Amino acid sequence: MGANLRQIGGKHYKQQKIEVWDFVHRNEIGYLAGNAIKYLARHKAKGGVQDLEKAIHYIEKLIEEENAATPK
Repeated sequence: MGANLRQIGGKHYKQQKIEVWDFVHRNEIGYLAGNAIKYLARHKAKGGVQDLEKAIHYIEKLIEEENAATPK
């Protein structure tokens, strides 16, 4: 059985047309952006506003990392 056919926990990811982890992996998106996408994709089916806040938190960290990596 493939990992996409087995769900651990809730059904919130099965309501989507594509598995978020497949999208993130195929597009070579990093950890921070990938987690932001995960929380954005599931917020209506699972965590609501709290998931949106989590997405913002990951984006804020990603901005910090990008600013730190940019030469001044």
